[in-house]
Amino acid sequence: MATVIVVFNLTDGVEPSAYETWARERDSPTVNALPSIDSFRLLRVTGVLGSDAPAPYQYVEVVEINSMDGFMADIASGNMPAIAAQFQEFADNPTFILTEPAA
Repeated sequence: MATVIVVFNLTDGVEPSAYETWARERDSPTVNALPSIDSFRLLRVTGVLGSDAPAPYQYVEVVEINSMDGFMADIASGNMPAIAAQFQEFADNPTFILTEPAA
């Protein structure tokens, strides 16, 4: 099992409400329906713990993947290429961080 953490800010001019509506209605249901996905969660960043400094990112996605080979096949098929293209219009240079359990 692997977890992908995606951190990003919205592209200039994108309203958070428009992005969150799209994520709730299109992105999340589509990704969560993929056989390779155990869970997909979108989190809105609200601050930096213990600091008044602005957070470096507006959003974090946490994607729990049960099969990396299956995931790669899933994202290349069906509605996923269109969903990925739409995400790229909302997100400004997202960073996809591949992780695995350490302990």
